[in-house]
Amino acid sequence: MTKKVALIGYGYWGPNLLRNLFDTPDCIVAYCCDQDENKLNLINSRYPSVQTTKDVNDVLKDKTVDGIAIATPTKSHFFLIKAALQSNKDVLVEKPMTLTFKEAKKIAGIAKKKKRVLMVDHTFLFNDAVIKIKDIIDKGEIGNVLYIDSVRVNLGLFQKDSNVIFDLATHDFSITNYLLDSSPKSIFAHAETHFGRQEDVAYIHAEYPKKITVHVHISWLSPAKIRRMLIVGTKKMIVYDDIEPTEKIRVYDKGIIFQKDSKAVEQLKIGYRSGDIWLPKIDIVEPLGVLTNAFVKAIGTRNVEKSSGEFGANIVNILETATNSARTGRRISI
Repeated sequence: MTKKVALIGYGYWGPNLLRNLFDTPDCIVAYCCDQDENKLNLINSRYPSVQTTKDVNDVLKDKTVDGIAIATPTKSHFFLIKAALQSNKDVLVEKPMTLTFKEAKKIAGIAKKKKRVLMVDHTFLFNDAVIKIKDIIDKGEIGNVLYIDSVRVNLGLFQKDSNVIFDLATHDFSITNYLLDSSPKSIFAHAETHFGRQEDVAYIHAEYPKKITVHVHISWLSPAKIRRMLIVGTKKMIVYDDIEPTEKIRVYDKGIIFQKDSKAVEQLKIGYRSGDIWLPKIDIVEPLGVLTNAFVKAIGTRNVEKSSGEFGANIVNILETATNSARTGRRISI
């Protein structure tokens, strides 16, 4: 059955959402709301079937609208999500879900009470490369995960209402929590503010269950754009490079072998294993399109398979904890 949706916000991410919603089966985009008249004129020229408005209440009061996609600055998310849920609309919101864990918990609670769909746009959970990595890990092909090292750096975009942790580490921890089916037990972070008032470079050390260590380096001040994750297991190792156009995943049959030295009972001999490199085949499809399909499907089934409000709130908790750790210099348990 066709679902009618609306988009609030046509800034940086809004055009991508609108384009993918238009391409989503069983989805009609009824409204687009933004405060900028020039953006509304642009929408009218590109999507003449969409009704444009500056007043969000036009969307909220329309009982024929089933779902709302929100792509506005993070500071506005709490008010807009709450208003949408209380108007009995299902919601897809751009990451991060809110600026505080307190807000995120409240929003997730409202969604549960109202029995509304709440999804967060953690796009990488719908990325075929990430899905493939999870399948490899779940099948035990790399053995037990020992640690994950992630680098996500570039030059800009500086955010006015959030720091680099909320902007970039959102991706790393949503991916890591998804891959490991768990969340950090404690976090220690170091961050620096070089320009403006928000942290623009950060190093985050997270301790996960089963003694898995995760290290995340994020920056708005890098001359090169890097999106690379190293996942080390007891049997094999994975390098995931999202910048690579086709060969995004490499699985290395490499590791260390410990053997007892027969001549010295208490000593170990260390050997190195170096085998083949495997490049798994992945489908190159736009993850955001997969996500919008999942959202429209969830409106009909009332079942959120990935990136639920609870998942999004958990990520906000991690980001807030990392920010507090960086500002206080303390390791913080979650």
